[in-house]
Amino acid sequence: MSTPIIQPSFRDEADFINADRGLVASLDTCVIKNEAGHNVWNNEDYNFVNEDCPSTVNPKLWRQGQLTRKHGLFEVTKGVYQVRGFDISNMTLVEGKTGVIVLDVLASTECAAAALEFYRAHRGPRSVQAVLYSHSHYDHFGGAQGVLSAAGGDQGEIPIIAPAGFMDAVLKENIVAGPAMRRRAVFMFGGSLPIGPDGHVGCGLGMAASSGTTRIVPPNDSINDTGEERIIDGVKMVFQMVPETEAPCEINVFFPDQRALYIAECATHTMHNVITLRGAQVRDAKKWSKHLDETLDLYGFDSDVVFSGHHWPTWGHENIVRFISDQRDLYGYMHDQTVRLMNQGMTGVEIAEQLELPSALKQEWYAGEFYGCLSQNVKGIYQRYMTWFDGNPANMWKHPPKEEGKRYVECMGGADAVIEKAKEFVNRDDLRFAATLLDHVVAAEPGNEQGRQKLASVYQQLGFGAENAVWRNFYLTAAQELGSETQGAAQSVIAMNPQSTVEDWLDALSLQIDGPKACEISVQAIVIDIPDDQTTWTLTLRNGTLTYRSRPFGTALSSSFADLRLTVSKSEMYDMIAKGNLDAAKETGKGEMQTLITLLEVSNII
Repeated sequence: MSTPIIQPSFRDEADFINADRGLVASLDTCVIKNEAGHNVWNNEDYNFVNEDCPSTVNPKLWRQGQLTRKHGLFEVTKGVYQVRGFDISNMTLVEGKTGVIVLDVLASTECAAAALEFYRAHRGPRSVQAVLYSHSHYDHFGGAQGVLSAAGGDQGEIPIIAPAGFMDAVLKENIVAGPAMRRRAVFMFGGSLPIGPDGHVGCGLGMAASSGTTRIVPPNDSINDTGEERIIDGVKMVFQMVPETEAPCEINVFFPDQRALYIAECATHTMHNVITLRGAQVRDAKKWSKHLDETLDLYGFDSDVVFSGHHWPTWGHENIVRFISDQRDLYGYMHDQTVRLMNQGMTGVEIAEQLELPSALKQEWYAGEFYGCLSQNVKGIYQRYMTWFDGNPANMWKHPPKEEGKRYVECMGGADAVIEKAKEFVNRDDLRFAATLLDHVVAAEPGNEQGRQKLASVYQQLGFGAENAVWRNFYLTAAQELGSETQGAAQSVIAMNPQSTVEDWLDALSLQIDGPKACEISVQAIVIDIPDDQTTWTLTLRNGTLTYRSRPFGTALSSSFADLRLTVSKSEMYDMIAKGNLDAAKETGKGEMQTLITLLEVSNII
């Protein structure tokens, strides 16, 4: 007798009731355009999810898409509103005596401006009294300028509140590994997939991220400790620091007068990522669990509603306590059981294959693997403690995929034999091993069209069956790419933000140095005076490494020790090292201008 599958009930309509609750208004057509008239967000593209689930989508993921597609202005509780479905994330608006406080500002300027305008159309032209970023992911801060430009009053006087360490976390995640992450993000979020039942059906957290203008506006007020308070426009806010949960720095916000808890992204209606496929530092599942327990203790019992930067709220004392408790247990169980089995000698892959959630969690929709994934998270927890290495010496110095693929194909009698063997595993419904075999063929012989087509077909089948939106997007994007003649290249130049510090720009520049080329040259010192920043920087290139040091303005090395000395404004500095514009440098430079040109050449700037 087969063991019954434990899963949530499709007859449970609570999520649909809560996702509709408090609806004030929605748009007839939810489409947002940029100044050029191009769509940056089109929720109408996903109307198909309201139909019956097709065979090409996992039914659980289809249900999640039906919920996350809902859009409009919603009343969470008296004086607290959310705009949902205008982007992958939610915008929250808390009304004060005269204006409104905006929590999290979507991913793009255009969508944030549209969300604020929609709110005002139904709640009146309230001025923005403060902006708050709950954490350091761009879909919660990228649209700030769309809110600030329409805020009313003096933008410079508006508090922009964020957890301590916000800018450092933003820059490390979006700048240092930015090009590689953007490449992976195309796969993770399915950005190149056609929208429809055979392609993109959502991301689990929302339908998709908007494609508008993203800009970092630095905060001017930091929260440092749990229990800190702010009263703005008569609205009292109490903050909880929850670092190393879903983001390196993150805060939850409790509104005692409204008995409302904004839980940021620490608890949503999906299992979240301890490790993401786009790339990021492994999150601390144990701290995540402990922070949620603290959340429950500090605020859970005093809240009538809990809501977040994604999905829909949860109302009612018993529901809130169960929701937060289950989310706490979800991350705690994953962590503790992974470590227990790890200490028994099992590898991350072995643990991921064995570990299952407790039955009680399997039955809850909000523990579903729509965005995060148990297998993936277990491997991330293992990696956090044990690194990439599984302890098997055979895996310590493996050949790269192409060379390994050649050897496997040779051992199995050639590419045609491997493809035939892979077909046998497909017929046995072992798509996982079929993908492994065919991947060796494609790695060894990238031009083998039969191998590419068969691997694409296997990836497509794996994608169609995936409950997890991210896995679906990865499989289907890989299948799509196998069907093209050439694979897309990752952007190699790290983006620099004009509002960052000079040190941030130089950090980015150092990561773009082509080390082997740079080893052939040496720069003793380039001294750059920046009067409006009141700093003087000394740049040295030695052994392929760019070193840079700041001193008070005018106190660095004398010109006689420098290859080149120049004076530029901070904006001219940005133009120089981000865009290769040397006009200001040529006007003020004294010494060998070629040293600067060479430095920018080996950094791929010019």
